[in-house]
Amino acid sequence: MKVLYNDGRVEECPAEEEIHVLRHSAAHILAQAVKRLYPHADFGYGPATENGFYYDIDLGDTKLSEEDLPAIEAEMKKICKENLKFSTFELPRAEAIALMEERKESYKVEHIGDLPEDSRITFFQQGEYIDMCVGPHLLYTKALKAFKLTTISGAYWKANKDNKMLTRINGIAFPTKEELAEYERLQEEAAKRDHRKIGREMDLFMLRDEAPGFPFFLPRGMEVYNALLEYWHEIHREAGYVEVKTPLIMNRHLWETSGHWDHYKDNMYSTSIDEEEFCVKPMNCPGGVLVYASKPHSYRELPMRVGELGLVHRHEMRGALHGLFRVRAFTQDDAHIFMRPDQIADEIQGVVNLIDQVYSKFGFDYFIELSTRPEDSMGSDEDWEAATNGLRTALERMGLEYTVNEGDGAFYGPKIDFHLRDCLGRTWQCGTIQLDFQMPQNFDLEFMDADGERKRPIMIHRVCFGSIERFIGILTEHFAGKFPTWLAPVQVKVLPVSEKTREYAKEIGAKLEEAGVRVVVDERDEKIGYKIREARGVERVPYMLILGEQERDGGYISVRDRSNETVQSSLEDFLDKIGTEIAERL
Repeated sequence: MKVLYNDGRVEECPAEEEIHVLRHSAAHILAQAVKRLYPHADFGYGPATENGFYYDIDLGDTKLSEEDLPAIEAEMKKICKENLKFSTFELPRAEAIALMEERKESYKVEHIGDLPEDSRITFFQQGEYIDMCVGPHLLYTKALKAFKLTTISGAYWKANKDNKMLTRINGIAFPTKEELAEYERLQEEAAKRDHRKIGREMDLFMLRDEAPGFPFFLPRGMEVYNALLEYWHEIHREAGYVEVKTPLIMNRHLWETSGHWDHYKDNMYSTSIDEEEFCVKPMNCPGGVLVYASKPHSYRELPMRVGELGLVHRHEMRGALHGLFRVRAFTQDDAHIFMRPDQIADEIQGVVNLIDQVYSKFGFDYFIELSTRPEDSMGSDEDWEAATNGLRTALERMGLEYTVNEGDGAFYGPKIDFHLRDCLGRTWQCGTIQLDFQMPQNFDLEFMDADGERKRPIMIHRVCFGSIERFIGILTEHFAGKFPTWLAPVQVKVLPVSEKTREYAKEIGAKLEEAGVRVVVDERDEKIGYKIREARGVERVPYMLILGEQERDGGYISVRDRSNETVQSSLEDFLDKIGTEIAERL
């Protein structure tokens, strides 16, 4: 695909950049369509993104809704049919400001004003529409063949909550109509799997206006939650971890020492106790550090692997909240490893293997990113280089492929992020390993080395699930609520066909419960067909035992699974089967 660069060159675009150019051009065509329909529109930013494109627009008193998107999309299609040519030109800063003022683009004027005085600004134009941009772009609007506007949301100008809220129009674009159709199919499937919808149907959790961003887990949701925690405890005991619990609230001085107050305070909740300022913890690590610092340590004790299922609170903007995926309170499956420098590679390898074990259990594959030093960071160049090289060395020693995500590390150290893929191909960042030289230094942590000298330990921060709540949301959508037997909130539902078999159903249910199976006996006076449809379609139960007079008289059970296959079985054989699935977490 040939594209137009901002110096006027027309060249073949590298294949990996084509989708970005396509979506960036779509953003310009979107803005042109909006300007035709709403001449008073004032444009902010309009980039391509990893998943599509958007434009932030100030429409004054005009309020758009998603009902307006078809008209805007129709105007975009009209512009594409006009086959307008993209062209580019450059202006000195002063002339660029004059041009944008003439076109009443106040946000562009402000943006250019932020640039150095000797800047030269490049513009791209198609038809009557002109936009400042570095490009590249398509050669003609007709080259945009497959796109769709998806949602309308709000966004602050320059992502600053003190600035005006603009209207953000979001869209998606693909090289072919077939790819767009496949995207729409996946979106429809994702809507069916929406964890908020399934969570309501299965009575897993609820969200209330009285507590925005603070989910309520219901009894059946707690069964899933606790099953995950039991698994977490088991694999961590096997991996040599001990467990602690640290306070929810600690004083501000602690968070100043850790660096969180300077780098994270806008996301922290605080309160006053006895005329002293305290913070509700957004992270578990400072509490874990205090546990380590509570007594002297020898080199023989290291590594110390200390886990904590800690409840943390973070202030998220209300508009960003989304089911269990973005909340204000969640449980991190945290662990902090204190170690000698010579143990770094081995400990990172151990954590990578643990995370791989967890993701394999649920059938996820994943890819790895190495995230490096951000602009807002603490510590010396030497420490950052040593920490980053430590992570890189561990990954390369294990022969693991990874990409580098420049500038996306934590403020106290670089990190390895694990991005898992679900059954729809969506990616989720969950597991992380962060190597930290700073916090041991800030808290003056020590251990006595073999030579009798006091040395500084190195610290790893790591999570497997990430957030228990978010991971449950991911699992709910990945499995469409059809959790594996060991994780299902109700593992067996016993369905008596009539009043005559109700007592037999109770007997079977009692024996299942005694064997440790999560079972419900449906004694309602409903038709058996209705009970089956509800158990299978709404509650998504792995097994239904359908008990009529024939089963009662013969002393056996009819077992129906999610594939709708029904087989006759003795209770003993069924208990062996389901017992294995639960014990081995199948």
